Amino acid sequence: MKSLVTLATFLVFTSLARAEPIQTDICIYGGTSGGVAAAVQAARMGRKVVIAEPGKHLGGMTSGGISAVDIGDPRTVGGIAREYFSRLVGSYGKKLEWDKPFSGNGGPATGGAYSIEPHVAEQVFNDMAQEAGVEVRFEARLTTVKKDGARITEFVTDDGTIFRAKMFIDATYEGDLMAKAGVSYTLMREGNAEYGETYNGIHYTAKYTPRTGHLMPGANGRVKGGQGVWDRDFPLDPYVVKGDPKSGLLPLLNEGEPGKPGDPAPGVQAYCYRLCLSTAADRLPIAPPPDYDAQRYEIVARFIEACLANGDDMDLRWFSKYDELPNQKWDFNTATFGGNLPGASHEWPEASYARRVEIAKEHENYHRGLFHFLATDPRVPEKVREDVKHFGLPKDEFINNGGWPHQLYIREVRRMVSDLVLTEHHTHGKQVASHSIGLGSYGTDTHEVRRIVKDGVVTREGKTAGGRGGFGPYQIGYGAIVPKAGEGENLLVTFALSASHTAFSSIRMEPVFMVTSQSAATAACISIDDESPVQQVNQTKLRTRLLKDGQVLEAKKPATTKKPKTASTSNR
Repeated sequence: MKSLVTLATFLVFTSLARAEPIQTDICIYGGTSGGVAAAVQAARMGRKVVIAEPGKHLGGMTSGGISAVDIGDPRTVGGIAREYFSRLVGSYGKKLEWDKPFSGNGGPATGGAYSIEPHVAEQVFNDMAQEAGVEVRFEARLTTVKKDGARITEFVTDDGTIFRAKMFIDATYEGDLMAKAGVSYTLMREGNAEYGETYNGIHYTAKYTPRTGHLMPGANGRVKGGQGVWDRDFPLDPYVVKGDPKSGLLPLLNEGEPGKPGDPAPGVQAYCYRLCLSTAADRLPIAPPPDYDAQRYEIVARFIEACLANGDDMDLRWFSKYDELPNQKWDFNTATFGGNLPGASHEWPEASYARRVEIAKEHENYHRGLFHFLATDPRVPEKVREDVKHFGLPKDEFINNGGWPHQLYIREVRRMVSDLVLTEHHTHGKQVASHSIGLGSYGTDTHEVRRIVKDGVVTREGKTAGGRGGFGPYQIGYGAIVPKAGEGENLLVTFALSASHTAFSSIRMEPVFMVTSQSAATAACISIDDESPVQQVNQTKLRTRLLKDGQVLEAKKPATTKKPKTASTSNR
């Protein structure tokens, strides 16, 4: 496999402004997994393509930490996404069985044969972009967008570089190009009344209600019913002085009222780093932050106290679900008190690039401090302290960042509001979105939005982590990736697409992002050929080409006997 050094021969790393604007057929903003999939597709269709990436790496979260991939139903993943993951695991001598459902271990469709190392994932993205002849511009931070009517003509980055194209695709997690272009979007969790939903707005799920008497887990870390020990909610006292609200809230808790379930509310899902940790002898220590203070983790100590009172024989899994990767590495996720930092994500969507760097550092310092607390504090059970000491940062991952991931896990930011808004009616199979460009299959996986005080105890608000009413794969309609007519006739949006908060909680998975992005690139090419706005792309041509390129547009075997009705292109 080629070294990263050789990539300098085809990737343009310079951040120096060019005298002449960069002129291309299709400009993709965001070198995420979806951005690369879109670029490769467009290049294969004979178009000149450039990726403008604000950071320094390709692949987004797929190469930046999600190593045990949330795949959902493999049978729904086609096209370049299938090609990418096949090639990725093929580098380990493995072969994926795309015609079979995921075989898990009592939990969701995550990990297994799809578990890989981040540096290998990034290399495959680099190789695919290189082979397709895609030009990549790193450190391209967006400043302004120029439009002529409903068409984007160019955008400018902070070094003065001008990007001009016939078509633009926003493949960022944040929807930055979409927002700068004046396209309608929301940052609100819609109230249930908005679209007639059940799981939107302020939300409290029964199985995450603080309580005592939690069941003991099996060998897989899960109790009967599938809930993991990393998701245990106890009625913890939230105050600095127990029982005294006047003493103030403990650190790591959010101010605010519980609110009324189902009412609209601001706030996005909590973010975290998906750490790749190593047990190899050459692992690097997880150093604490310079301002480490054990008192910041007092609520974690109270959680431990409650677990021990419950009879729990605690180990590290109580603080992070972690999945095995090749070569003595492990993918760490989050927990009731794990990598997530509820509330710290709320500013991210509209924050400047400089402020986002600070927010990312806040998450890193919190997580580093948590590991140090778990490894050193005498209130932590010895088994947990010993477990933590077995792990460190891998020497060969994220080498330009000391082994720490360069990508924060951005679970939700802006969401476009278009003529088609995908809702839980679509993800639960009560409606079918027309003009399918791909399928979603993961559950309704919403991480907590706030960690607040409700009924006098610490409560996670906004968390769902459930299914979709037993329904199988669902269609993602083309209308969800194009702006409203008149707002952007040469722009497609593939992650920050048009969906309600609760529907987005299922759609947001990385393989789906790659699928929607490939389909968007195909539509962009057809739009150029036909000289038509993206809202008027010939759907017969699009479907024909998508199927030719291996996209999966309908589920072969519906998992329910319910007969959903077909939705129109507008469900507002």
